[in-house]
Amino acid sequence: MIKNPVICAISTPQGNGAIAIIRLTGDEAIAICDKLFTSNKKKLKLSEQPANTLHYGVIKDEEKIIDEVIVSLYKAPHSYTGENIVEVSCHGSQYIQQQILQLFIRSGAKMAKPGEFTLRAFINGKMDLSQAEAVADVIASSSATSHKVAIQQMRGGFSSEIANLRDRLLHFISLLELELDFSEEDVEFADRKQLNELLSNIQILILKLLKSFDLGNVIKNGVPVAIVGHTNVGKSTLLNKILNEEKAIVSEIAGTTRDVIEDVINIEGILFRFIDTAGIRDTVDKIESIGIERTYERIAKASIVLLMVDATEGLDDIKKAVETIKNKIGEGDKKLIVVINKIDKADKELDVQTLLEEQDVMIKLSAKTGENIDQLINELLSVVNLSALNQNEVVVTNARHYEVLQKASEALQRAIDGLSTGITGDFLAQDIRETLHYLGEITGEITTDEVLGNIFKNFCIGK
Repeated sequence: MIKNPVICAISTPQGNGAIAIIRLTGDEAIAICDKLFTSNKKKLKLSEQPANTLHYGVIKDEEKIIDEVIVSLYKAPHSYTGENIVEVSCHGSQYIQQQILQLFIRSGAKMAKPGEFTLRAFINGKMDLSQAEAVADVIASSSATSHKVAIQQMRGGFSSEIANLRDRLLHFISLLELELDFSEEDVEFADRKQLNELLSNIQILILKLLKSFDLGNVIKNGVPVAIVGHTNVGKSTLLNKILNEEKAIVSEIAGTTRDVIEDVINIEGILFRFIDTAGIRDTVDKIESIGIERTYERIAKASIVLLMVDATEGLDDIKKAVETIKNKIGEGDKKLIVVINKIDKADKELDVQTLLEEQDVMIKLSAKTGENIDQLINELLSVVNLSALNQNEVVVTNARHYEVLQKASEALQRAIDGLSTGITGDFLAQDIRETLHYLGEITGEITTDEVLGNIFKNFCIGK
């Protein structure tokens, strides 16, 4: 009986290319490839070759040559999955790829499911669950910062932090469990003062990790920036200038932009998702009204709101626009940047600072000529505080990790509150065990098939 069935998949992107890579993993992966591979060296068998070697030859369907290939051998346990792995590098023809893949399947391999290679690596102890999830983040990284965080987590930065927290808790939970064995003798093995200090310190660390999710989410998904304002204040012109392309239609006709236009730009390693919205005004046009409603929806979801006003308008009109948007934003941590546009046509000394709150920012520019656009870019970058990343601190980017850490924090707080009220050791141990359980869910020490299924279904096939 084969212990680990062989799985195979094309690991390079679909389509024609110079080369393609087909991977197999499992106990019999090398043996299956041996049936189809003929080396340029007579009587060479892959199963007899050392690990981490390359072999040139052909893949045959009986006597028909499918392609000239290079076969890479990796042997258990020193491989990505911890099993025998064969990687076949062939020419990038889709026909050739499919022919070789079908040969492997007819020879006993099965098509891999999304993420199944990495799932095997997790099951075989080559990485923990948070590291496995980071593999997908590395593949999806689209900026320098997202790549840096994903690499750090794939190499175990986040796992080490969680493992450290669990180890510190395990010592005291063992002492509490020991107390329960001697409950009739009314003894305390776990020093309550030391335990309270430990739980408080761990809670501080967990809360710090939870707080880092705001930065992590920005790094992973980009900073949503909504460009809002009245019609014809230059929102679409600004978007085009920042993107350096004619993304949005620019016209002197009011209400040209009736729907939301989005695009992403990488600025110094940070992704910004700019959202050009419909101009805000009173209108009876049904389509334009829908666009304006979507503008308000995007304001609610944005981290930064760029309120554009026309420098040629009076202070009263500008004040009204600022008040309207501030009412829509409400109380919260959104960053409001008031952009006074068209300074090439108006008095550059126009002062609206008195209309703003202390935390708000005002920038005067010309979206048409590009004057002071650099000031706006610098202000956008200042919103993203990368100090934690620059100091190599652990940053939480995964929503699942954030949710589990929240539950761990709640259980830990119950234990802290229980210590202050003098609850018995059995209830205290229960809360600490629950905290340990949630921390274990992050690294995969405690998991379910449902959780694994949800994680790996989003991987690409062949990884």
